[in-house]
Amino acid sequence: MSFIPLKPIPLKDRMSMIFVGMGQIDVRDGAFVVIDEVNGERMHIPVGSVACLLLEPGTRVSHAAVKLAAVVGTLLIWVGDAGVRLYSAGQPGGARSDKLLYQAQLALDESLRLKVVRKMFELRFGEEPPSRRSVEQLRGIEGARVRKTYQMLAKQYGLKWQGRRYDPKQWDASDVANQCLSAATACLYGITEAAILAAGYAPAIGFLHTGKPLSFVYDIADIVKFETVVPAAFRIAAKNPPMPEREVRIACRDAFKQTRLLQRIIPMIEEVLAAGEVEPPPPPADAVPPAIPEPTSIGDSGHRSH
Repeated sequence: MSFIPLKPIPLKDRMSMIFVGMGQIDVRDGAFVVIDEVNGERMHIPVGSVACLLLEPGTRVSHAAVKLAAVVGTLLIWVGDAGVRLYSAGQPGGARSDKLLYQAQLALDESLRLKVVRKMFELRFGEEPPSRRSVEQLRGIEGARVRKTYQMLAKQYGLKWQGRRYDPKQWDASDVANQCLSAATACLYGITEAAILAAGYAPAIGFLHTGKPLSFVYDIADIVKFETVVPAAFRIAAKNPPMPEREVRIACRDAFKQTRLLQRIIPMIEEVLAAGEVEPPPPPADAVPPAIPEPTSIGDSGHRSH
């Protein structure tokens, strides 16, 4: 009989991520394992204490493994080699309708959206944005600062920098710095999406970024990108190692731990949305309450109980 944990661990108390490649993910003796079918070896993964698993090409996942990951609130993300592309996620959308309506209300009202974008700017750069600026104008100011920051970091680590250039169809055509940055941001997007889902919101409803499945992920990730993964990527690129993507993953994992990113990210999401200064909309008077009440849990508010 499979053992199912009864109480998910809150996201802030978990390790950030694990990459899995070339193996069969299954549940054996109640444990989440990766099986090497060639050598017959097993590697146990404490799935309930991991924020997300990034599954690379060559990985197969059983139904039992997907179910266990869902029960314990661990996000499964299917990525390309070294995490340079993101194909799909195991729990699309948010799990709290009240929070989704709240998020959508903020995104659809231009005045509320501007307040949220201004808060993002403030958290990212440590200062209030210029007054009387539209979202488009703030995006332009942000873009100029970002380009300058890339140049400063490249100079700090002794790298020749020609701009952020990345073609997913021609990965090897990118220079080492851009390859490291792409691998690093994929790591950041993975745990950011896990946090957004754990908080009950939708990754697709963004404020600066729009029209993509991970628009809100990009919004939140950009706030912390230059204090976490970008310096790590440039530091690895400066060493020009033979396997830069692997070293980038390790460096990102360490950066997330040192900055306590998982402990900060959900309160950051709430702070950003609270800048709109509106309350979540109440349910309609004629709405039908749940027929089966949700069990109490110490998991995050967006966790889908079984």
